Amino acid sequence: MVVQIELDGLGFHCKSIGLGKIDVVEEISQTDLLQIKAALLKWGLEIVDNKKHRLIERIKSSVFEMIHHSDRQVKLNFSSYLSSTLGLDYTYLANVFSETESMSIEQFIILTRIETVKDLIANSELNLTEISWKLNYSSVAHLSTQFKKITGVTPSFFKNNTQRVPEKV
Repeated sequence: MVVQIELDGLGFHCKSIGLGKIDVVEEISQTDLLQIKAALLKWGLEIVDNKKHRLIERIKSSVFEMIHHSDRQVKLNFSSYLSSTLGLDYTYLANVFSETESMSIEQFIILTRIETVKDLIANSELNLTEISWKLNYSSVAHLSTQFKKITGVTPSFFKNNTQRVPEKV
């Protein structure tokens, strides 16, 4: 929405806007690109120019997509999902990711899943069994062990010591 508004304001017409990708009708000059970058930066958004960085953003977007829509996905492992979604060998993806991000794709996936678990614990009525199922953990024990390893506290402790954020009406 923000991207659409900013691009419209600069006189560009979008064919499509997706997570990490914009397709515009017009040719974009270097001057145009600088204007777009400045407009998006006001919102904390940036354009990724480097080929490796674009790939990293595609990997991250794919991970977010699989985690946040996992209850609708066929149960694939992350490596197969990333390879098929991005059309590249997983070993190549893993090497580029760790070289650039200083962590493995697996570590990024775990951190992202745990952040999602924290959000669901704090802001939903789901119990740990439901969260475990929704995020494709093999068991509640696996979720709890991973949660404690990353956060230093159990999911129950986190839930009891976190204020639920009320929904906006």
